[in-house]
Amino acid sequence: QVQLVESGGGLVQPGGSLRLSCAVSGRTFSSYAMGWFRQAPGKEREFVAAISWSGGATYYADSVKGRFTISRDNAKNTVYLQMNSLKPEDTAVYYCAQRRGGTNYYTIPSYDYWGQGTQVTVSS
Repeated sequence: QVQLVESGGGLVQPGGSLRLSCAVSGRTFSSYAMGWFRQAPGKEREFVAAISWSGGATYYADSVKGRFTISRDNAKNTVYLQMNSLKPEDTAVYYCAQRRGGTNYYTIPSYDYWGQGTQVTVSS
């Protein structure tokens, strides 16, 4: 049974920072790429960032490029999302996901296991 558990969400002021963590169990973590997605109220879930199995390649949505950093620690079976210079439009539930394989990092069907999500609210 594969489990993904996110943590680190919360309320932060505009311009602030948060670091999300996603702990994974049940499948060889280091063999799979990982991704972060988010879903704001009334909107579809969207891609945020992804990282290859080795950590050697990273991918970002244009809206977060230069502000967010994805990383992973294969020894700890954990993937992170460092979020800086947060904006109110970053408010959403953030989900981590484990990719099933293939070459596409950006689409929801490319991922087969998902966490329960963690709320990030950016507001003054």
